[in-house]
Amino acid sequence: MAKQDRAIQTQRTILAAAASVFEERGFQAATITDILSTAGVTKGALYFHFQSKEDLAYGVMAAQGRHMGIVPPRACKTQEVVDTVLLQTYRLREDPMVRAGVRLAMDQYATELDRGVSFQDWGKGIATLLTQAKEQGELLPHITPSDTAELLVGAYAGVQSMSQAVSNYADLDHRTSVLLRHIMPNVVLSSVLTTIDLSSERGAVIYSEVRALSEEAEPAESRA
Repeated sequence: MAKQDRAIQTQRTILAAAASVFEERGFQAATITDILSTAGVTKGALYFHFQSKEDLAYGVMAAQGRHMGIVPPRACKTQEVVDTVLLQTYRLREDPMVRAGVRLAMDQYATELDRGVSFQDWGKGIATLLTQAKEQGELLPHITPSDTAELLVGAYAGVQSMSQAVSNYADLDHRTSVLLRHIMPNVVLSSVLTTIDLSSERGAVIYSEVRALSEEAEPAESRA
């Protein structure tokens, strides 16, 4: 294995270990020693990639954003908004990196971190899609995309937090579908709403679609 490849693998190992520790213990209770023990690397290797516990936390939060994946473009931009939320829901249940990033973003005791970045970034992405949906005539006339995006992100944060407390995310698919069924009729034209799939099973379908597209792209990237 080339030196650069080993460095990349070490960085991934450290991030995965940090995610595991942050998810289990939260930011304040987690220690560098815990992360070193979980990762099975030396202190020098860790500090080569990350300068502090805060740096590790930001690394996990950035990685969970990448792990969320990108929904394939849809002709109906409102469906793309819904798919973005449902894909996040599926990954939150299945991906430890995503769960750790969300825990850090929601951790009110992590005062050393700028936790607002995750919410703002996701809100901007949703607002962009809603703006496109409005330009295509999919939304009700009174809708302001940025306001609706912030409402959706905030409401989802509450729903996922409740699901984590009640069932450790086991019922998050259902709760998210319920949330969307209550919000979207107040955002989307009824003629568009009838075409949108809000089902709780859709997240898994989108994940499979994104994964298949990613696997198709890998050979092309290796040839580049």
